Amino acid sequence: MNLIEGTFNLRNKKINKIEKLKAKRSALDFFNHFEEICKGTYEDQIGEAETKHLLKCFGIYDKGNSDNFTIRLRITGGQLNIDQAVKISQVAKKYANDYIDITTRAQIELRYLNFHELPAILKELEESKITTFQTAGDNFRGVVTSALDGFSKTSKIDTMPILKEIQEVFLNKEEYLGTLPRKFNVSILGDEINTCNVFGNDCGFALAKKDDTYGFNLYLGGKVGVQAKDLNLFIKPEQVKTVFKTIVDIFKEYGFKDNRNKNRLIFLLDAVGVEEFANEIKIKSELHLPEAGVLQVRKEFKLDNNSTIKLKDDFTAVHVGIPSGIFSGTDLEKIANTARLTDSKIRLTYEQSFYLITKDENINLIKQSSIYNKYSTFHNVYFNNLIACSGRDVCSFGTIDNKPDAIEMANFLQNEVPLENAKVRMYWSACPKGCGIHGVADIGFEGAKAKDKEGKTCDGVKIFIGGKASTSILEARVLYKVTPLKTAQKIVKELLTIYKEERLEEETFESFDSRVLSQLTIEQIQEKIGY
Repeated sequence: MNLIEGTFNLRNKKINKIEKLKAKRSALDFFNHFEEICKGTYEDQIGEAETKHLLKCFGIYDKGNSDNFTIRLRITGGQLNIDQAVKISQVAKKYANDYIDITTRAQIELRYLNFHELPAILKELEESKITTFQTAGDNFRGVVTSALDGFSKTSKIDTMPILKEIQEVFLNKEEYLGTLPRKFNVSILGDEINTCNVFGNDCGFALAKKDDTYGFNLYLGGKVGVQAKDLNLFIKPEQVKTVFKTIVDIFKEYGFKDNRNKNRLIFLLDAVGVEEFANEIKIKSELHLPEAGVLQVRKEFKLDNNSTIKLKDDFTAVHVGIPSGIFSGTDLEKIANTARLTDSKIRLTYEQSFYLITKDENINLIKQSSIYNKYSTFHNVYFNNLIACSGRDVCSFGTIDNKPDAIEMANFLQNEVPLENAKVRMYWSACPKGCGIHGVADIGFEGAKAKDKEGKTCDGVKIFIGGKASTSILEARVLYKVTPLKTAQKIVKELLTIYKEERLEEETFESFDSRVLSQLTIEQIQEKIGY
């Protein structure tokens, strides 16, 4: 018996209730009868808890009543083709109150759906090869990569072919359908710039170089608020699929199944140690995996004043900023039409927006479109790098509205501290679960209940500073424990005034924090702010 198996046996003398539900019925069997279940004609009895678990295996969330379901669509690598964009827009207008959310994994969610219409919705999406399978629950979420993969000047490995190989391991495979101990997030980045939060995933392949060969260093165990651990292994591109399957099979077999709050991969990794887990990967994969190479993920970028990024081979990425990811089917159709007119590619971002990648000669056509001018962020730099999770309106854990709060803060700051040639990443989570990944933000916000001047309970936030995108080290610090939202606006205004006055030319907030703020104590920063 090896250490991993022994650790598993010690931890799993009792299993949680979800694991017991998994043993009762296969998710695929449930889905084969889905139309009958939605009509209420299925003869077998399925309990509420079991139904919720099985629905999540197909990306379906129960929001409490029959006309308020949510589905999450799997957009492979965040790359949305024009026909798919049109189909999603049609479905959103027909079934989802014309509402679309862009998520922090460059995926799309549709809300306000009627339970009885779900089979028809899934069939319509499938016509354009759009699936919801395994996007929720104890499954593999959308695999993320750079939105500029293959086009960026700093891109060294085109990762989409590898990403599809990763997806082939599990997608629509019954043995992986809802059978993991907990959810599993995956990232792969072939770029020197971290535009997909590569270190914040259960399994991350990050660009590295060894002996003049580009490949990936392996990072495991990341989750909200925890950066992944370096396994000290170098993976060649052609080895990624095998290594990934090996990791997944180890987790599937030996991942903890007792306390669901401690069943993510990180807990198994902590229990057995990084070296032991790395050795197990080598043994089970039967691959020669040398020590890690030199990590190449080390740079930053920001949009220019024209909301564009110059790419390789006369291509340019035109940024279309979607504040807090709140979008609509109507506007997605307009984006699709603009993309068709300008022969552009649609690339969703983990910051809940997207790029239109086009030849330089088409840039003006995009910028003349009404849809670009509706969402272009050249007039407000604070919308360029903004994230906000769904908030209490649709999430039972949410403490504050969140998306509207993030938008209000950005508009307030634009009026009070307008910036040019700047980059400030502001990420909002409505509760401590941290779905808005506030811990890696330049300025992060975590929803909380606060007290106003009269001692009355009001909406508030905990404020963080100093998270990093360009490193695997999580450096966010708590700036203020809990403060009312209106006070938070004033605090951030003063903080960004310091940034505006003291930064070097075109310096991003992340670089400014590393150079200036990280050298100060929290008390010294608070003194500079005046709160």
